[in-house]
Amino acid sequence: MANTALFDLDGRVAVVTGGAKGIGAGIAEVLAEAGATVVIADADRESADARADALTKAGHQAVAVIVDLADEDSVVAAGAAIAEAVGAPWLLVNNAALQDRELLLEASASHWDTIHTVNARGAFLMTREIAKQMVAAGRGGRIVNIASNALRGGLIKGLAAYTSSKGAMLELSHVSAFELAEHQITVNTILPGAVITPGAINATGPLTDGPATRPTPFGFQEPREIGAAVVFFASDSARAITNQALAVDGGFSVS
Repeated sequence: MANTALFDLDGRVAVVTGGAKGIGAGIAEVLAEAGATVVIADADRESADARADALTKAGHQAVAVIVDLADEDSVVAAGAAIAEAVGAPWLLVNNAALQDRELLLEASASHWDTIHTVNARGAFLMTREIAKQMVAAGRGGRIVNIASNALRGGLIKGLAAYTSSKGAMLELSHVSAFELAEHQITVNTILPGAVITPGAINATGPLTDGPATRPTPFGFQEPREIGAAVVFFASDSARAITNQALAVDGGFSVS
């Protein structure tokens, strides 16, 4: 078997939330190159359509589905639209997230609720809806949650809501891995370090300050490097791996 076959996703449907830009776009691109039919699930219709069109023009299979992760009805509708358009997914990547910052002593409940509604609750809703389709299809599947290296100490000030929401996502991975194992569905988590994306650049809040700003041996990470880790977890090579967290952080832990 050729080495490339170890990570072949040909004929498999992969859903990437927040797939229109940033880390999500990098993940979608690498998945498409591995042969997956990629669903760009995003709230930004124009950007989602443009990303799907770009992948299609490059010779890949891709569609856009609009979803508002803060709206349960929208998530349910998006799940149905995905099934109708391309069939039951093999892979769900819960990537979409808000990362605006507020200092702890100045933070508002509304900020906390907004971050958690998208980052944690949205991931739960997508997991519930897509896992139902995986179970019904009876072919197994993969779920990959994109959390954050902030959970391992890669902190900057102002991330109380964001980091807590990513902690909730990590625990969602643990519970989902346990409950879905009997259906041959694995659930794993990726912890990105410093990835320069439009979302990071445009995030509101205080200037970044804290341990996460220090240089690491391998520098900033690229969205496609997060995508490579996703492809691994999505592939047959990772069949026996579940309930694990993988840091893609440029060597933060040894810096």
